[in-house]
Amino acid sequence: MKRNKKARQELLKDTIKITPFITDEELADRFSVSVQTIRLDRLELSIPELRERIKTVAEKNLEDEVRSLPMEEVIGEIIDLELDHSAISILDVTSEHVFKRNRIARGHHLFAQANSLAVAVINDELALTAKASIHFTRQVKENERVVAKAKVHRLEAGKGRTLVEVNSFVGNELVFSGEFEMFRSNKSKGND
Repeated sequence: MKRNKKARQELLKDTIKITPFITDEELADRFSVSVQTIRLDRLELSIPELRERIKTVAEKNLEDEVRSLPMEEVIGEIIDLELDHSAISILDVTSEHVFKRNRIARGHHLFAQANSLAVAVINDELALTAKASIHFTRQVKENERVVAKAKVHRLEAGKGRTLVEVNSFVGNELVFSGEFEMFRSNKSKGND
């Protein structure tokens, strides 16, 4: 359904506020207009491009700092982090992540994104994956964006183990889920 410019721009503002990581292409599909129209609307509304929105959200939300591994070793880009509680990362699937013949993402990239996020959310100098239970729920294709969300569920006092659940989505569709049992060197951290 075609909307007039003012109505479309109001919906555009609301949509970006709710889902700040939505691409111009996804917005164009949602509003049945061209990508150029979306870009012009964003320009008129002073809404920055996706990369700037991601950077802004990341700077606002990364009050905690990853302790367990260098940021450059995290697969994907961490945009939200609360140590020993939750974390979010995004991974844009490009040609380097897919099989050449069918343009489907190699599973180890999705696993690596989830696993490194599970490590990053641990508030410890040393965090290692002791055990993982994973499930791929649908194929991910080139040019799709994977948003991984980690949540710390259980801290086992005295055992140095933490359970981290990671769910990865393309849009609102679950594409990967995993439970990671994490070993941590500082057994008392977060177990109070």
